[in-house]
Amino acid sequence: MNSGLNFLQTNVNKDFTTLKKNLKKDFTGLKKIKVALLGDSATQFLNQALRACAYEQGFEFEIYEADYNQVSRQLLDLSSDLYQFAPEFVIVFESTQKLQHKFNSLQKSERLQLSELKTEEVKNYYHTLNRQLKAKLIYFNFSEPMDGQFGNYSNKTSFSFLYQVRKLNLELMNLSQECKNLFILDYQALSAHLGRQMAFDAKMFYGASMNLSIDGLPLVAKNCCDIISAINGKFKKCLILDLDNTMWGGIIGDDGIENIEVGDLGNGKAFSDLQQWARQLKQRGIILAVCSKNDEQTAKEPFLKHPEMVLRLDDIAVFVANWNNKADNIRYIQSILNIGFDAMVFLDDNPFERNLVRTNLPEVEVPELPEDPSMYLEYLSALNLFETASYSEEDELRNKHYQQEAGRVIAQKNFTNEDDFLKSLGMTSKVEPVNKFNLPRVAQLSQRSNQFNLRTVRYTEEDVLQISQSENYFTLTFDLKDKFGDNGLICVVVLKKEVSALFIETWLMSCRVLKRGMENFTLNTIVEVAKKNNFKKIQGEYLATSKNGMVKEHYARLGFSEAGQLWELNIENYQTKKSFIQLN
Repeated sequence: MNSGLNFLQTNVNKDFTTLKKNLKKDFTGLKKIKVALLGDSATQFLNQALRACAYEQGFEFEIYEADYNQVSRQLLDLSSDLYQFAPEFVIVFESTQKLQHKFNSLQKSERLQLSELKTEEVKNYYHTLNRQLKAKLIYFNFSEPMDGQFGNYSNKTSFSFLYQVRKLNLELMNLSQECKNLFILDYQALSAHLGRQMAFDAKMFYGASMNLSIDGLPLVAKNCCDIISAINGKFKKCLILDLDNTMWGGIIGDDGIENIEVGDLGNGKAFSDLQQWARQLKQRGIILAVCSKNDEQTAKEPFLKHPEMVLRLDDIAVFVANWNNKADNIRYIQSILNIGFDAMVFLDDNPFERNLVRTNLPEVEVPELPEDPSMYLEYLSALNLFETASYSEEDELRNKHYQQEAGRVIAQKNFTNEDDFLKSLGMTSKVEPVNKFNLPRVAQLSQRSNQFNLRTVRYTEEDVLQISQSENYFTLTFDLKDKFGDNGLICVVVLKKEVSALFIETWLMSCRVLKRGMENFTLNTIVEVAKKNNFKKIQGEYLATSKNGMVKEHYARLGFSEAGQLWELNIENYQTKKSFIQLN
């Protein structure tokens, strides 16, 4: 094995024995999540790996593990132990080996229908589960086997098992688009990364009915946990980039723009590909920032003038180049973006700078980049740093929104009176219920919002759709525009109709728009809805998490009174609160 592969193996794939040590640690205070684990082969070691990985991501998994080869019974029998357990997530692993046994038992003509039959079976699993529980289904796709029957000709005939597996994996992808609470774990990609000998242990399979190799378990478990973490609002939102020998080869201040390595020649291609990866992340909604020890003008020169740079200045939301401590500069970036440090990833080729940031900002993810730049992209891709549970067109605008926010921060410094600053922004908001156009963004905002989130209820698109169609709820969405630009949809309120009051089931808001009076504007709108529908009281609830302490006094500040575990506002004599936001 070459040195690059050795590096990937050592730094990406943890040892199962080492990982299991987490099971002896203190789980006190971690959020508990109920998970059901089903498989057509033995899953006890996967169970251990999942719980150990969950610890690293800040969760405690309470796992119901069914006996192996009970997938259909557990999911389709409503009296099964799975439904008694009522999990939040159901993880299902069905192996290529068992699928091949089924394929071999079919008549030749029936083999052509294997992918359709299996997809229909998974669809039945999903709909049965979805009708009974709000559980999310995480289903493994299928690793591709070497075809011993047709060889390479298997790609040309639908009678081959390999052809059917590849077709099945595509159909599972399509099914997951239709079924919003179905998430596909890409076991085929993980198997390809690990290599067949690492992913599958034939001796363990035939001797102990265990399909997943011990060596591959940590990576498989991590990817399961990544999906669950993303749905629960724990994921990375920002990539912070060093420049010299990270985004290009060489030192811009010493070598000059004409001598840095970037482009199609030599190591330059490795840096260009890394920039392309960063730009694709930006287009998917990840915020890009720069943190470099450099003179600012010198650091910006390649972005402005080098013809082969992939990244340009308008790709960067916050650009910081000076000679200050990098940990302090990241703190400054965080103050502009107003996101958690645990939502940040920092890339730097220098071990000293990496350790400095790890020591001073332990919540920031700092990958241990290889010494060889040609390994950067392979290593970072294998880490799966930017898992997500949703995607909307608005993601492509996120970087622009944060660039605009940096402009607002600078503009505010010219005002001594906050009201004068807010008036100067010329803010307008459009208020409308959830609809088919904003539904993906509503679900996404519920998954992303941690700080301004009163009850931290997470919704998938399926959940939002059901609420929007229910007569028991009012839904409100708010966008916000000002002279700097359009912030997009930034606030969501879900109001549940109770017997004597409107209950605020969800009130969440993007932290980009804090301190602009949106809270007052939103409450004024909620009161209007209550009055129009003859409700005399509005009730709210604050459920504390490790992230939402900033809204602990939210209802008290808005004039609500404590009513047991709830907060209550009588609206008969409500005075409209001051806001400089106009209804659009």
